[in-house]
Amino acid sequence: MPATSANLLNIVAPSSITCDGVCAAGCAGCVVFNSANRLPHSGSVASISSVSDTRLLKITVGMRMVVAASREINDGELVFVGMRLPLLAFAVARMTHAPRAVGLYENGVIREEPASDLIYTMADTPNLNGATFLGDMLSVMGPLASGKVDLGFLGAAQVDEFGNLNSTRVKTTDGFVRLPGSGGACDIACQANRVVALMKHDRTRLVRKVDYVTSPGWGAGEQWRLKQGLPRGGTSCLITTKGLIRFDSPDHAGYLAAYHAGEEITNIQESTGWNLTVGENCKITLDPTEAELTAMRRYDPKGFWTS
Repeated sequence: MPATSANLLNIVAPSSITCDGVCAAGCAGCVVFNSANRLPHSGSVASISSVSDTRLLKITVGMRMVVAASREINDGELVFVGMRLPLLAFAVARMTHAPRAVGLYENGVIREEPASDLIYTMADTPNLNGATFLGDMLSVMGPLASGKVDLGFLGAAQVDEFGNLNSTRVKTTDGFVRLPGSGGACDIACQANRVVALMKHDRTRLVRKVDYVTSPGWGAGEQWRLKQGLPRGGTSCLITTKGLIRFDSPDHAGYLAAYHAGEEITNIQESTGWNLTVGENCKITLDPTEAELTAMRRYDPKGFWTS
């Protein structure tokens, strides 16, 4: 059963643990979605608040990713929200199909309602005001370790065909480039009941084998997680700028489950570093609904995360 805020507060304990300043490169894209690498779109996009009729909004790649992420949240679930796009995805889910979802943030914030205003990081003042609980890192890592977190959002610089994530180092022609590291990403990957990752889609990021396993997905496939003593979890979905890759096949190899409008399957396969198979029921991702567009307009009126 999904954990509730009431029983979460009963297991909170004092802690001397402090943030290491990394904020989990894993927390949904610290490495990938930075200000110098915004999501691509075609043409100019008006700010959401300037469009009175949501049907006239241009649907950007960012919007499709946010909506796809929000749809991974089920009603009543306890969600490790993370950073960047999932901040908006949680708000969209709460405002539409998952009004009882509870959000956890690595800095110790627990929220039953989204922040009242746009937030850029988990520590922004609007995310603290009106929170259900303001604690420390153990306040949210405790429920995670005890198996109460249903879903965790992560990001990384690389992902491989078995959903293993790398946010530690990548190999270049000049040697290895050091990245921020794990933060809480490895904990989330090991202990959440399922993991959803988000990143830009190209062959340098979706690789046959990651240069370093920061956050384990399905390892080498099949029974790997069980053999490592990880009885739950694993990467369930990879949301990219081109589509959705899922890992629920018997060997847990990622396959194309859906693709965004305007993309072609052959192009997606060519942009992937492993032999990406196409799911039997692969289809185009559904456009955002009127309610989802309204939610994005409410919480991100200028399209900071989606344009």
